[in-house]
Amino acid sequence: MAALLAAAGLLASPAAGGQLLIPMDAAQSDHLRAYGVVFNGLERGATFQWLLNYRGGSFLTDDAAAADRCRLQGVSYAALGDGDVLAIMAQIDGANMERIELEKAPRLAVYVPPTHDPWDDAVRLALDYAGVPYATLWDEEVLAGALSQYDWLHLHHEDFTGQYGKFYAGYRSADWYQNDVRHNARMAARLGYAKVSRMKLDVARRIRQYLQDGGFLFAMCSAPATLDIALAAAVTDIVPAECDGDPADPRCQELLDYSQTLAFTGFEVVTSPLVYEHSDIDVTPEAAARGQGTYFSLFDFSAKYDPVSCMLVQDHVAVVREFMGQDTGFRRGRIKPGIVALAEVAGSDEVKYLHGIYGRGSFAFYGGHDPEDYQHLVGDPRTDLRLFRNSPGYRLILNNILFPAAKKKPLKT
Repeated sequence: MAALLAAAGLLASPAAGGQLLIPMDAAQSDHLRAYGVVFNGLERGATFQWLLNYRGGSFLTDDAAAADRCRLQGVSYAALGDGDVLAIMAQIDGANMERIELEKAPRLAVYVPPTHDPWDDAVRLALDYAGVPYATLWDEEVLAGALSQYDWLHLHHEDFTGQYGKFYAGYRSADWYQNDVRHNARMAARLGYAKVSRMKLDVARRIRQYLQDGGFLFAMCSAPATLDIALAAAVTDIVPAECDGDPADPRCQELLDYSQTLAFTGFEVVTSPLVYEHSDIDVTPEAAARGQGTYFSLFDFSAKYDPVSCMLVQDHVAVVREFMGQDTGFRRGRIKPGIVALAEVAGSDEVKYLHGIYGRGSFAFYGGHDPEDYQHLVGDPRTDLRLFRNSPGYRLILNNILFPAAKKKPLKT
């Protein structure tokens, strides 16, 4: 009964000494905006407990104002008495569940081009829908040291190799493509770089240093692979003449230095401007052959002994519909040892979602472009998240914005 009343917005705020539960299983009316309620509360100085593996990764708080926010946002919640809370804690203590305290809202930044490209960033769509604030920055700000101001950085459909997204073959005459080329070339020249690829390499290095210094990075679609490709190609030229005026180094493949990368190794680059692919890290051809009936599976982690991985896969389902992108997923044989696979297409070579540690920071890479648009094409309309407020694929994105808010706990040995 409490859940039904909560869904209708009829429960009162928790009484003094009581708690408020925001369920994240199938009873939740708007999973995505629930993250916004939690983030808003953290910004106001409230604390929340993330109940890993309990009812889809629910949230518990004594913040009475969160109830008002839930009602305004259409988020299901329930007011609990002390006995209810004790029963939940006993269940968590005796199962593969854990309580993680969220104590401070992280400062979020999204790497956003100043041009108007004809596609959307799923992370920005999710943050905007959930009501989560973030800053935007681009190459000039990154190179000026602005990353130090933020706890979390997102990259999406980006190309850190200086090849303008490999759109030359299909869109070189399009106004938006020509505008991208002009804008990047002018920026590189103004900042003292002879080539866009050299500017992007320095941006990639700054992002790697940001991780080394303790930052959190979340990247989707083409950004994960192109970031690593740029880092590996620091001493060679993989860019064709159609993009920078001179041909790629014919020895570029043998000069790649995989010791410089974050997640991927042993990959082969694609230097032809006529192929819409950067490397063999991506599994898009195989994914396209499998078709729309494919799902990827989330791995089940120990909440008590591996809370980091567990936080990143909290969801109300165990399998999620596949979605495509320029880079749909990551080839298993191209992933470095020590990187944790968070989700895979079972029986295939595709790792959909992964996590790794670099220096004092960490990163999560998620394949595909838009979790609720199987094949988001150039010029397609943006996804309306009012139609997908319970999207399990978008939930995986939003887990990442709360991950940096988690209070560090001593490792159990």
